[in-house]
Amino acid sequence: MKELIARLGGTRVLVVGDAMLDHYEWGEVHRISPEAPVPIVQVTRQEWKLGGAGNVAANVAALGGAPTLVAIRGTDEAGERLEALCTRAGFAVSLVDCPARETTRKTRVMAGHQQMLRIDHESTGPLPAASALLLRETAKRHLDAAAVVVSDYGKGAVHAELLQDLAAHPRVFLDPKTCNYPLYRQAYCMTPNTKEGSEGSGITITDPASAIAAGRVLLQRYGLATLVLTLGADGMAVFVPGEGVFHVPTMAQQVFDVTGAGDTVIATLALSVGAGADLLTAAMLANLAAGIVVGKIGTAAPSVEELTGALEAHAGLRPEKWAELPKNLG
Repeated sequence: MKELIARLGGTRVLVVGDAMLDHYEWGEVHRISPEAPVPIVQVTRQEWKLGGAGNVAANVAALGGAPTLVAIRGTDEAGERLEALCTRAGFAVSLVDCPARETTRKTRVMAGHQQMLRIDHESTGPLPAASALLLRETAKRHLDAAAVVVSDYGKGAVHAELLQDLAAHPRVFLDPKTCNYPLYRQAYCMTPNTKEGSEGSGITITDPASAIAAGRVLLQRYGLATLVLTLGADGMAVFVPGEGVFHVPTMAQQVFDVTGAGDTVIATLALSVGAGADLLTAAMLANLAAGIVVGKIGTAAPSVEELTGALEAHAGLRPEKWAELPKNLG
């Protein structure tokens, strides 16, 4: 896979969806408030990072790819900061202004390695005018990309017309949100986590048998070519119709923060397949990348050097074949 990591450089990936601003307030706790039984966090520093679709693009860029981010923002200070972070990360961006919305912002108050509180500033629901502009911006770019990522956090950027237009691309990777399952059809690959997979299939995932059953339902119901079901500490299940279901064990050594791990998975999958890898090889690389970021605090992306080091450290790990899928999935 070292050759694959080298091929990631310059591979073009279009990322479209719900971009966010992740705001961290870091501090220390030394006493309890006299006003209420809550800790007082004395803030010592602040940090802003790209979240949601922005974090997917940041992960693609960190691994040497050439992402383009198309997303919606509010006409506010957070929207300006969002664009500035994209520029600083060095990738192309097209942000559609939506005066009726505030830019999605998540503030996490941190004391040491502990998240004390999260405060969300966001709006959800249809965005007719902005959605039309988003569709126009996406249509200009998706056929030139080696892969497309739809990063759906249910904030309104992803809509039926957008998905219909992207269906013309052969390698669309979709990170789903339960509220939008009725919209999804015929992507190359969907990457639900255990909760999303359970809700989308109607089967509670608790073990390999239920994961396989849920995956089969998702493949059939949404007309997917492939599926990568992320299972948290249990790794991931990779569904390749006609070949089987493969279990890729987790590569994480220490888990400090799972924030954004799904962004890392889909970014690495899309970039790797766009660079010519088969899905199973791409999933193994994505699992390594996710194992790196969960060992960091806050939204993060792996570097090429970190990914190469993780590959060398886990050279002996191989996926296990769980079960055969029927070749005719309907």
